[in-house]
Amino acid sequence: MKSKLETISLLGIPFFSADFEQGIRTLTQQAGLVVFPSGPNLARNLWEDVDYCLALQNADIAFADSGAMVLLWRIFSGQKIPRYSGFKMLTEMLIQPDFHKQGATFWVMPSLAQRDANLRWLNQKLSILEEDCYCAPGYGPGSIEDPILLEILKKKRPQFVILCLGGGVQERLGYFLRNHLGKTTSILCTGAAIGFLSGVQVRIPRWADAIFLGWFFRCLSSPNTFLPRYFKALNLIKVIFLYWLYGRVPNLVKKEANQDNEVY
Repeated sequence: MKSKLETISLLGIPFFSADFEQGIRTLTQQAGLVVFPSGPNLARNLWEDVDYCLALQNADIAFADSGAMVLLWRIFSGQKIPRYSGFKMLTEMLIQPDFHKQGATFWVMPSLAQRDANLRWLNQKLSILEEDCYCAPGYGPGSIEDPILLEILKKKRPQFVILCLGGGVQERLGYFLRNHLGKTTSILCTGAAIGFLSGVQVRIPRWADAIFLGWFFRCLSSPNTFLPRYFKALNLIKVIFLYWLYGRVPNLVKKEANQDNEVY
């Protein structure tokens, strides 16, 4: 029987609030859509993208990945929400026995190059075949449908589907998959986490992730890419303040700008 999760509602999203060990047990025992929304995507997409907002609010489990969001909410409300980074959770999931069963995992990658690099690293830990991976096409704005991927998953029936795509994209794809697969598969939206481990992206020390400094290492590795992104994330201050003040997410306007799969 599915147990009721301990959650704290913030930005209209019921964030998981139990301890880390319970979080890992929940991931291995409970299927459905699992999201780790980042600060920049919450700052930008939550206000502008209806489909992203729906995916987060209807996820089966939402973990607070954003250190900035957690700190800001603590400052404004005094309420403590535990942070669970996608990086830390994926690292822990990789040593769980269920992850090591043949055919238990299926990985959705943003490109062939990233698939190959990530597979080389993953196969030092697990036994993953190319047929256990899917290179996602470029998804546009709005709701996402991928009947090819859906058909593959219906045939393979993995226990875990790990979406390694950009934030704002993977949640919309995960929402589509959950709605068509039912709650028999765990769909983990871990984004760039695999890239931090494999070296496709800058390697982030665990201590840096633990003290909310992952963003700093990313900015050092590619300032032209990440400094503008995190500068825009300052809008999260306004988002959290207005939610604290009014207790709701503002009216949403569907985003028109195109989005791609690359993991930022």
